[in-house]
Amino acid sequence: MKIPVVRKVLEVNETMAGQNSNTFNRHGVLVLNIMSSPGAGKTALLERTLADLCAELRMAVIEGDVQTTNDAQRIAATGVPVVQINTDQACHLDSSMIQEALGRLDLNELDILFIENVGNLVCPAAFDLGEDLKITLLSVPEGDDKPLKYPSMFTRSQLMILNKLDLMPYLDFDLDKAEQGAHTVNPDLEVISVSARTGENLEAWYTWLRRHLEAKRKA
Repeated sequence: MKIPVVRKVLEVNETMAGQNSNTFNRHGVLVLNIMSSPGAGKTALLERTLADLCAELRMAVIEGDVQTTNDAQRIAATGVPVVQINTDQACHLDSSMIQEALGRLDLNELDILFIENVGNLVCPAAFDLGEDLKITLLSVPEGDDKPLKYPSMFTRSQLMILNKLDLMPYLDFDLDKAEQGAHTVNPDLEVISVSARTGENLEAWYTWLRRHLEAKRKA
């Protein structure tokens, strides 16, 4: 009896995701859905990205969280527009939440919209939001086995960012093993390794952003 209900929920979500996608395409905004487990460093990566690229790109953030506005306050401190979504115990954002949040943003004034999803390596992967690309953030402290343990997240993403490289000397983490696991479940997955704290290799991430923004503008 539960299967038809779940299918209907996903179908409704897909319909609204399509509406969101049409809206984003109409305005030429590149939309990125950033997913990870709690504490992987999504907000830290966004803080650094927004600070480094604010003179070059017009950006905004939709911030998803279960309860608090802590991360949204950090993003707001960078000076970019931010919309907070509290899911009230739900483990993911859905397309209806994004559609409602869009009413508080001027898409004509944006190049890139980042959606920071709720911290969870399972639920967010199942719900499209109308985004252009999905990004999964994996941090060194989580362990190098996560792509194989949570394949859906990595299978549905176009990019995996390995964060917190600065902790490599202190933890037993095999970069090659993590990348091999990711490519086992998704051979086409791009991988970029960075440290949001020290700035190590962030230019590779920024180059990726510019490349996909240019592709969006040409589409």
